[in-house]
Amino acid sequence: MSLTLYSLCGTDPNRPFSPHCWKIVMALHHKGLSFEERPLPFTEIPKAEQGFSKTVPILRDGDQLISDSFKIALYLEDAYPDHPSLFGGEGGKAAARLVEGYSQTMVHPAITRIAVYDIHQMLGPVDQDYFRTTREVYLGKSLEAMHAEREAAIAALPAQLKPLRHMLGFQPFIGGQSPLFADYILFGALQWLRITTGSIHLPDGDPVLGWFERCLELHDGAGRLVA
Repeated sequence: MSLTLYSLCGTDPNRPFSPHCWKIVMALHHKGLSFEERPLPFTEIPKAEQGFSKTVPILRDGDQLISDSFKIALYLEDAYPDHPSLFGGEGGKAAARLVEGYSQTMVHPAITRIAVYDIHQMLGPVDQDYFRTTREVYLGKSLEAMHAEREAAIAALPAQLKPLRHMLGFQPFIGGQSPLFADYILFGALQWLRITTGSIHLPDGDPVLGWFERCLELHDGAGRLVA
């Protein structure tokens, strides 16, 4: 059975940028599964698979449809047990939930402050209207006002990555000597920043930058395929 992953793009389908979708791109490669990726603009997502989900990622595996990145990872772990594990056991699943919480409550807001205007510029007119309306309500200020604070947001980013930097003093990946889904969670966040702004805005020599570069090289450089 073929696997199809619906992901998120702007006007250029060759630059899918959703952090949640990148988790699953890396998870599918980790499992050694071939798949077709179908990037969609924001306003086209609710039309996919007869309105199955308003958000991506969406994975179709034969007659199975799954949304939500963590649920997809759990599905892949159960459906393909003979392929490399994404979690390394129940403890790995619990640890990945902690990493997910850290990523979404600490790292994602920091990245949003840096990248939100850049994301808007990647979109077509209909999606720009949708994105501006929803994000300005959520952020409580205009995209232009957020962009004016971008340099301060970049300066604040390293502090938000302190827990990851601490861990990297002991091992090369969150999963230990090799990556697990927990690595792909934080990789997805920084890959989102890289694709939308052109950089992850960390200085040379930062251990987080070294870890990110190692992640880019995983699975035959899958992360580097998108500029």
